[in-house]
Amino acid sequence: MNLEKVVFGFFIVLALTLNFAFFVGDMANSLYHNTFLLFAALIVSMVTTVLKFGDSTHMGAIFFATSLVADLQLLVAAVIWGWAAHISPEGVTPAAMVTVVSISGGALLANIVSVILLIAETLSIRR
Repeated sequence: MNLEKVVFGFFIVLALTLNFAFFVGDMANSLYHNTFLLFAALIVSMVTTVLKFGDSTHMGAIFFATSLVADLQLLVAAVIWGWAAHISPEGVTPAAMVTVVSISGGALLANIVSVILLIAETLSIRR
């Protein structure tokens, strides 16, 4: 068993599940979306990116690209939520929450692509 592949597979699936857990729920209602889930999804996504940094294969480059997309979108979602919660005079409005959840949905799609690629890579390995 290749420990590196196990660790990468673990983190890529964990990034997907955390992002999904944040995404699910009424988009406009901030009670359905936990700040710590967004933070955890961002951190795990960044760990996944670091794990694939330096992989010179074509599949590694695609994994790295999808991880970067997820990182960027989760970071933007966190910044928007932080701005709405701490700087905006209106606070976290339903419109701001919809924007945060929508952007995290883009990261969720990038994570789904990563998991599909992981499955495809696993199925293509010949013993």
